[in-house]
Amino acid sequence: MGRPKITVVGAGNVGGTVAQRLAEKDAYEVVLVDIVPGVPQGKALDITQAGPVCGYSTRVVGTNGYDETAGSSIAVITSGIPRKPGMSRDELLATNAKIVRSVVQELVSRSPNIILLLVTNPLDAMVHVARQVSRLPKSRVLGMAGVLDTARLRSFVAEELHVSGMDVQAMVLGGHGDTMVPLVRQTTVAGTPITDRLPQDRLAALIKRTQDGGAEIVGLLKTGSAFYAPSAAAVDMVEAIMNDQKRVLPCAMLCEGEYGLKDVIVGVPVTLGRSGGESIVEYELTAEERRALQASADAVRELCGVVDRLMTA
Repeated sequence: MGRPKITVVGAGNVGGTVAQRLAEKDAYEVVLVDIVPGVPQGKALDITQAGPVCGYSTRVVGTNGYDETAGSSIAVITSGIPRKPGMSRDELLATNAKIVRSVVQELVSRSPNIILLLVTNPLDAMVHVARQVSRLPKSRVLGMAGVLDTARLRSFVAEELHVSGMDVQAMVLGGHGDTMVPLVRQTTVAGTPITDRLPQDRLAALIKRTQDGGAEIVGLLKTGSAFYAPSAAAVDMVEAIMNDQKRVLPCAMLCEGEYGLKDVIVGVPVTLGRSGGESIVEYELTAEERRALQASADAVRELCGVVDRLMTA
């Protein structure tokens, strides 16, 4: 039957790096889609030519259409535009929602059993759009944000304590941005609670830096945004699904009563396996964490309401 096919839509920095990381796994066929002629083809050729050096034989196809995506197991959707100077939030929402709507229609029509993994911002609202358009079960429409936010917090804690980031465990829930909800009680260093290792003011500073993580990188780059860590986070989710790892990772997924949240998409712990988001894992939250998660969900709900109005206008 050959290797499972993974499609990456959007051949910018994030999408191109996702395709590269997937190719290096030497386990998939990768299709890279972009509307700009030559760009996905050129990046696919470049990734292919790295194979003999890096030790993989992955078939990587670049295309400006969607026929090559037929039969995909997963699609990682990175396509969209960043907010430009003078652009309102509503303009960004409307533009990216239209892009995601078109992409999802093209993908699902050719791969009805596909799992959609959204990376396009504003993340939670784009998952909402993808669910509406695709009409797929909620287990097959997920958003990548929590894995990235958690990785940022883990790296900042590791830097602060001079330890390996792999020994830091954490879980960041909620929306992607200022309303994210780090679970402090779930944050440990080699099994030791973070509160035993860091004073409250330093921990608060690291959480604040995590919330501003994307903006910090944008400020440094001047003409771009993060792509190494986001691409790594997306591929981590792909691997968890394709290898049926049953890993519990924070993903944007529709809640239907979990954590007291109803009919709203927000970052929660999800067991990832071969059928996608197989279940939402409910941790015991403090009253403060529950209030913060509710506030984050309310912000997402408001944003999704704006998207719905814009899409029907």
